[in-house]
Amino acid sequence: MGSQAKTAAAPRRLVILGATGSIGASTIDLVERNPDRFSVVALAAGRDHAALARLARSLKPEFVAIRDEEAYGALKEALAGTNIQVGAGPEAIVEAALREADLVVSAIVGAAGVEPTHAALEAGREVALANKECLVCAGAPFMRTAERAGIRLLPMDSEHNAIFQALGGADPATIERMTITASGGPFRTWSKEAIEKATVAEALKHPNWSMGPKITVDSATMMNKGLELIEAHHLFGVPAEKLDVVVHPQSIVHGLVSFADGAVTAGMGAPDMRVPIAHCLGFPERMAAPTPRLDLAAIGTLTFEKPDFERFPSLRLALDALGAGGGLPTVLNAANEIAVQAFLAGKIPFGGIARHVSDAIEAAIADGSAREPSSVAEALTIDHIVRERSRAVLAA
Repeated sequence: MGSQAKTAAAPRRLVILGATGSIGASTIDLVERNPDRFSVVALAAGRDHAALARLARSLKPEFVAIRDEEAYGALKEALAGTNIQVGAGPEAIVEAALREADLVVSAIVGAAGVEPTHAALEAGREVALANKECLVCAGAPFMRTAERAGIRLLPMDSEHNAIFQALGGADPATIERMTITASGGPFRTWSKEAIEKATVAEALKHPNWSMGPKITVDSATMMNKGLELIEAHHLFGVPAEKLDVVVHPQSIVHGLVSFADGAVTAGMGAPDMRVPIAHCLGFPERMAAPTPRLDLAAIGTLTFEKPDFERFPSLRLALDALGAGGGLPTVLNAANEIAVQAFLAGKIPFGGIARHVSDAIEAAIADGSAREPSSVAEALTIDHIVRERSRAVLAA
């Protein structure tokens, strides 16, 4: 007799934190193209209750959560007549993260994603991480929790996912250098004087990627590359002196790993976030995705440049914070987040972002609040102190 037909695998149960953002939208696009492969059990978002309600009616999760408590009534009303449970506030986001699932996609922007993502890890959930701040704000405690739970964090950022694939399970001791690439953002060729006076509209015109406003401004200052280096340090256990950044305007090569024998492996792909997202959703298998296929002959030329720390001081600040360690990455991240908000609100100039972060780091060193956080809770306490101080300084 022939072998019995293989039983179809049950759909993979997903929680999507940050469902209404750009990463959430790309994740949901892939989920909707593979309805037999995935089942969404919970969705969470920050403020956009209307978009969250539309997604919930389409994906039919068990539970949806909105961080903005004032949006609870509108969300509840929009989902009237369904069996979908609704929650609001930070505790509801944590509840969403703790739903029984095979994979939690952590795509909430900023430190708001730290607590729910850590809760998911503590509960033994596999996590696909698209939130840099988790490891920048509380990297050491996060990785300790992941190790205790026996969970491997799947990197969903394009650079870290490229490196993850380029590593190929190699012995970390054989790595000589790990390099992430930067597009250079909208101001790659601008003078220092012009960058100082850049407008919000100019900062939000990214040449290659479509992202939310906060990460787009981080790309314009190149702070995002500094945050990514800190994240890579924790994700891959590579010391600061082996981490590097190279500016690559075409955004085709996303990460490179150089080994002791002189070999270099590179993670490459079109600048489409569905490439790393598909890798994480299907891992350890490959899944088909409707992403642009790479045609190197059509591209013709790939170029690489050293970063300019004079024109992009935020990157220098991040590298210094990584090298110094302790709580400085936590301080850096919190101060930067508030400074970016102030810039987007028209309260400070573009050049003021790096100046504020530098001042915040000096203040934290002076008063001792830059100590190494021993837990996620302690990291969030430092984060809160720095944010409150930053808001007060920028409001003065």
